[in-house]
Amino acid sequence: MADLSIIIVSYNARSDLDACLASLHDAPPLTPHEIVVVDNASTDGSAGMVRDRWPRVTVIDAGGNLGFSRANNIGIRAGAGSLVLLLNSDTRVPRGAVDRLVEELRAHPDVAVVGPRLVDAAGRPELSYGSMITPVSESCRKAVGWLHRNSVPPVPAWVRWRVSRPHYPDWVSGACLLVRRADAEAAGLLDERFVLYAEDVDFCAAIRSRGRRVMFSPAAEIVHLRGRSVRHAPAAAERLYRLSHLAFYQKHHPRWYPWLRAYLRIRGRLPAGDPGPPLAGESGPPRV
Repeated sequence: MADLSIIIVSYNARSDLDACLASLHDAPPLTPHEIVVVDNASTDGSAGMVRDRWPRVTVIDAGGNLGFSRANNIGIRAGAGSLVLLLNSDTRVPRGAVDRLVEELRAHPDVAVVGPRLVDAAGRPELSYGSMITPVSESCRKAVGWLHRNSVPPVPAWVRWRVSRPHYPDWVSGACLLVRRADAEAAGLLDERFVLYAEDVDFCAAIRSRGRRVMFSPAAEIVHLRGRSVRHAPAAAERLYRLSHLAFYQKHHPRWYPWLRAYLRIRGRLPAGDPGPPLAGESGPPRV
């Protein structure tokens, strides 16, 4: 029986998904594991490719483009491992990386979630953890991200230093996130309101609210090629991002929500389908 369920959500990412599965096949984790791919109605033959090339991988057809949270929840429920690894299809997994993450989690009983250091194809690290999203922290993070992407000194050196040692942040990136199944289930799994933004931040917040800890560990390193799936439909991705952004503020920062909505309206970026503020006494959609 598998100790670890590796859940990969895929949407029109056939080549990346194949390469991700190849990295897991060429240097498989020693931890007994299963791999579950949830396909969000891809039109590029992704699901068929997996069934043909990787017959030991379980493929679940989601029946539509359900988004990151809902598709991951399907995969989590279908798996059997006591540990769950959420893994993006645009990642490559070096030998031993998953086992090191498992070792880190098992060495810290008070930790529910652990995330690795993420690097791009050139080995440049990503700041893949952080504090809870607020208007101030979000603005600062976007500024740091721009400076880092454009190699403006001393930001790249600062990022390398920040990801060189363990931290206990508010959240770690959902591109590669290892969680104990018991903690994931106690938190109600991922909130399905968040389709393409802040799912990992909200999930970690729900876990922390139960007194459990989140850990970033540089002991494991994963290659993350970032955002390949959204390139197939940038306009749709932008809309889903904005809807998730609004939902996050509506849930966690309701006083700021009208201001964000007004800002997006002024800039012509208020997405179609935004439900607007909840009615008085209404808490919004339930966690599922």
